[in-house]
Amino acid sequence: MFDSLSDRLGGVFDKLRGRGALNEQDVRDAMREVRVALLEADVALPVVRRFVDAVTEKAIGQDVLRSVTPGQQVVKIVNDELIEMLGGEGQEGLNLDARPPVVVMMVGLQGSGKTTTTAKLGKFVREKHGKKVMMASLDVNRPAAQEQLKVLGEQVGIATLPIVSGQQPVDIARRAMESAKLQAVDVLLLDTAGRLHVDEALMGEMKAISQVSTPTEVLLVVDSLAGQDAVNVAKSFNDEMPLTGVVLTRMDGDARGGAALSMRFVTGKPIKFAGTGEKLDALEAFVPSRVADRILGMGDVVGLVERATASIKEEEAELLAKRMAKGQFDLNDLRMQLRQMQSMGGLGMLAGMLPGMKKAKQALAASNMDDKVLLHMDAIIGSMTAKERARPELMNAKRKKRVAAGSGTDVQTVNKLLKMHQEMGRAMKQIRKMGGLKGLGALFGSGGLGGGMPGMGGMGGGLPGLGSGGANGPGVDPSTLPPDLQKLLKNK
Repeated sequence: MFDSLSDRLGGVFDKLRGRGALNEQDVRDAMREVRVALLEADVALPVVRRFVDAVTEKAIGQDVLRSVTPGQQVVKIVNDELIEMLGGEGQEGLNLDARPPVVVMMVGLQGSGKTTTTAKLGKFVREKHGKKVMMASLDVNRPAAQEQLKVLGEQVGIATLPIVSGQQPVDIARRAMESAKLQAVDVLLLDTAGRLHVDEALMGEMKAISQVSTPTEVLLVVDSLAGQDAVNVAKSFNDEMPLTGVVLTRMDGDARGGAALSMRFVTGKPIKFAGTGEKLDALEAFVPSRVADRILGMGDVVGLVERATASIKEEEAELLAKRMAKGQFDLNDLRMQLRQMQSMGGLGMLAGMLPGMKKAKQALAASNMDDKVLLHMDAIIGSMTAKERARPELMNAKRKKRVAAGSGTDVQTVNKLLKMHQEMGRAMKQIRKMGGLKGLGALFGSGGLGGGMPGMGGMGGGLPGLGSGGANGPGVDPSTLPPDLQKLLKNK
C-alpha cells in the first residue's frame, strides 16, 4: 500500500545519508521533497503541513546538524513523526477489560467490508486473547446480510445469534445482549447495517442501538482504497457517534496510503486494525511504529516473527530444528520451508517485512514474478524420487533432465534449485531460535532467488542485519532500527 511513498522517501533520505554534513538549507530542500511525496500519496494538506513543520523544526536544531550522522538523525526524526501521525503508541487493540459481555459495535458504509471484518475480528479476539465470542447481525436492509454473517461464523467457528425473521435492529441488539449474558460470552460483536452514504436514518439507528447495547468499542470500518473519501466518511461518523477506533480494510491493495496517514489527525481516533487480504485470518493489529518502519524501508521483523509463529506448525519446527542441529537439511526440508513461506504470505509480503530487502522486493515487481515460483520449486522437488530428495548429491545430468521434464521446467532451473538448497543448508547449520530468517536470507541471496531464477536479476547478497554479516550488516545502523528489533537482535 505504501510502496510509492516508501520509494519517494527512500530517495530523499539516501541523498541525506550520503552527505557527511548538513546545513539548514539541505534539510529544507529535503522537506520540500517530502511534502510533495506526501501530497502525491493523497495525504490531507493540513496533515502534510503539520508533519513537515514539525520535522523541519526538530531537524534544523544544532544537535542534529552537528551530530556524527546528521542524515540518519533526520530519518529518525521523520520516523518518530510518522509514528505520531499514525496514532502514537499504546492505543492499538481492543479494550477487553470491561465487565463481560464486552460489546464491540461495527459501523460503516455499505461495501466497506464490515460483515467480513466482523468475522475476522471475532476470530482474532478468540485466538489472540482466548475469549468466548458471539456475533450478531443487525443488518435487516441488505439482502442475505444476516445469512452471510452466519456462514462466516461457521467458517471461523464462532457462534452467531439465531435469525428471527422480521425483527428490527434495536430488538435484535436487546436479544443479543440477553443471549450473550446467558451463555457467558466474553465479547459480543454487533454487525450493524450500512448505507450508500451517511444519512439521518442511518445515524438514528446507530444511536438507538448504542443506547440499548452500551458498547465498549465502536469501530468504524472504512475502505482504504477510497482515499480521502474514507477520511471524510470517518469525520462524518465521528461527528455523530462516539467512535473509539477505525478499521482500515484492503490495506494490501494499491491505495496510496493517504487515508491511513490522515485518519488520526482528522478524526482524533486511532486505527486499531488493518485488513490485509480476503482470507478470514487476514486481519492485523495496526501498530504505528511497525507501519512507520515499513514506510521508511526498515522492515517489520517483529511482525514477520508473529506471522511465522501463527503459520508454522510447532511439530514441523521442532523436527526441522532437530535435523539442523545434526547438520541435516535435505530437499524435503527445503520443500517444507517453501510451503511455510506460502502460508506466511509469499515472497512479496516477506521481502517487504525484512530490513534491507527493499531492492529484493523491487526486483520481484520488476520481473513480474509472483508466488507461482514457489509452486514451481515445489513441483521440481515433487518430481524427484524419495531417494533423490533425501540425497540431492545423486542428481546427475540424466536425473536432472528427467526431473525438469516431469515438473515442466528446464535443467537450468533445476540446477538453480539445487544450488539454492546448498546455500540454505550452509545457513541453516547456524540457525537456532531465529531459524526461518537466515534461511530466508539464503533464499534471497546470491545463491537463491537473487542469483538468477528465471526472469530475475540478482537481488543482493543475503539479509543485512540477519545474514552472515551479523546484526550490524552492511548499510544498517542499529540506532535506526525499530526498538523491538534492536531488543530482538540484542537477545539473539
